[in-house]
Amino acid sequence: MRIEHVGFAPDYVDYQQAWDHQRQVHGQVVSGELPDTLLLLEHAAVYTAGKRTEDHERPTDGTPVIDVDRGGKITWHGPGQLVGYPILRLPSPVDVVAHVRRLEQLLMDVCTELGVETTRVEGRSGVWVLADERGPDRKIGAIGIRVSHDVTMHGFSFNADCDLSWADACIPCGIPDAGVTSLTAELGRPVTVQDVVPLIEARVSSITAEVPATTMA
Repeated sequence: MRIEHVGFAPDYVDYQQAWDHQRQVHGQVVSGELPDTLLLLEHAAVYTAGKRTEDHERPTDGTPVIDVDRGGKITWHGPGQLVGYPILRLPSPVDVVAHVRRLEQLLMDVCTELGVETTRVEGRSGVWVLADERGPDRKIGAIGIRVSHDVTMHGFSFNADCDLSWADACIPCGIPDAGVTSLTAELGRPVTVQDVVPLIEARVSSITAEVPATTMA
């Protein structure tokens, strides 16, 4: 798989700029001009809302929100969070759930290597740290995708060392009874986006459709 670094701190990537680039690459993968491609980047701070976002889940402080064509609900992207956009062709018949499971497993494997215990939560996409004495179930990695012409768009966001106060202004992913966390918060030591990038890249083959998806128990 081709890997492209779009931009990292201090050169944060504007969301609209990245979205335009993502659509361009998607068109090239659809046409066969480019092979399957993973875009890796760090966004300038922004809220984005998937198609199922409800009004009461949006920020209460007037913060602007960009409505996008992915699945899922409202989330945040910004400094300290690694965003990955895998733009790859799925075999027919297209299995969107299997693609989501592969992305989840990628993030879970990186968490395991770093020493963070994570899991899936039935009915809730993404990667989770389960409730403990420190708080309720909390999401460390979010997934939101779209498939067009059998080729995927959007992807995952993985909290490395971002400021988690963004979640105070909205209902993250539309889930009121859970929280958000980061690798840094869970490990009690700094884990940066640049620490995480090579760990993701080392496992990039695991998100191709040839690899069986892990089945949720």
